[in-house]
Amino acid sequence: MLLTAEQQHELEQFYYEEAALLDEHRYEEWLELFTEDSHYWMPIRQTRTTNQLDKEFTAPGEMAYFDDPKDVLTIRVRKIDTGYAWAEDPPSRTRHLYTNLRAVAVDGDEVTVSCNFILYRTRLEREVDWWVGRREDVVRRENGTLKIARRSIFLDQTNILSKNISNFF
Repeated sequence: MLLTAEQQHELEQFYYEEAALLDEHRYEEWLELFTEDSHYWMPIRQTRTTNQLDKEFTAPGEMAYFDDPKDVLTIRVRKIDTGYAWAEDPPSRTRHLYTNLRAVAVDGDEVTVSCNFILYRTRLEREVDWWVGRREDVVRRENGTLKIARRSIFLDQTNILSKNISNFF
């Protein structure tokens, strides 16, 4: 699926702005990037044999790290803002890197976007975490503005070694 150079540039700038909002702890502004009916989902990955790769990730409705409508994302953001979120006090330092951004489908005002990501997090004196994977988003234009209607996060690793997953992908 090819976009015009202008459309591709707009999508890339949208994602770069999202990364900046997350890395600068501007979570309320980050929430504004999501539609009211958005869904944020990160299934669990399991190691499977070659003939079972179609079962590598848990399916929608099964166990997942995140399976959140926007109101749950909002609760998570507000908890961080209270100062009582022990996993984020003191706050993590993050760097979100997105690459290989491409439109894989267009349906009216919605574009399905695939990108690879690296999320680096350091916390306290010695905690360092890396998450690597792929995201698939459905981005919708609402009132002339791009918004995330659905986000699916597929981690490359099967074992999460960090002490928590309090950050946003």
